[in-house]
Amino acid sequence: MLMSGEGFDRALPPVQESLRMYNPKQFQTNETSVLHDFIRAHPLGLLISTDGRSTEADLIPFYLDAGQEVLRAHVSKANPQWSRLTEHPHALVVFQGPQGYITPNWYATKKVDGKVVPTWNYSMVQVRGPVRVVHDQDWLHRHVSQLTDFFEQSQSTPWALSDAPASFVHGQLKGIVGLEVTLKSLEGKWKMSQNRAAEDRAGVVEGLRVAGRQDLASLIP
Repeated sequence: MLMSGEGFDRALPPVQESLRMYNPKQFQTNETSVLHDFIRAHPLGLLISTDGRSTEADLIPFYLDAGQEVLRAHVSKANPQWSRLTEHPHALVVFQGPQGYITPNWYATKKVDGKVVPTWNYSMVQVRGPVRVVHDQDWLHRHVSQLTDFFEQSQSTPWALSDAPASFVHGQLKGIVGLEVTLKSLEGKWKMSQNRAAEDRAGVVEGLRVAGRQDLASLIP
């Protein structure tokens, strides 16, 4: 079967070249294992593609195969994005983690000179790379089974694809198209008050904990 991602190194449309992330050095996170763990913990990614004239964006759960450095997912055949990706096989996938509003009231320096303003803290990973569009039913069956097993592992009695009638599963698979994104570029951004003084960061941590946001507080350095 011809892989529609072949030849992805050809020049990309200007819009694709401009899909970059503003990421100051103090917010950058580039350790591969950390970024992989982040994707596994927050697997619902925003799949973005463009043909140079218009852009499509869909939220899709992804499975990370770290060994092969790819993300696998699927979309409905009714979703036009897979057709776009067949013609323009390159995508940006955005994964977002804990985020939240940061009030100036938490900063210790507010009491010193009042020169503080609100901000928003957040964490995210962006993946860019070529896309292979897959119609093969065996591939789709393996993918859906693998994706299901990954998400069901936390259940007391995990559901498996084999629990459903084979004829029903076969019919469902006919309605989807597979996507495989190669991790050509992997970039993380943790905007977690790194640009604030130590006493301000301590105030943010305390404020978040009081607000019940331990998930976000734990990411403040």
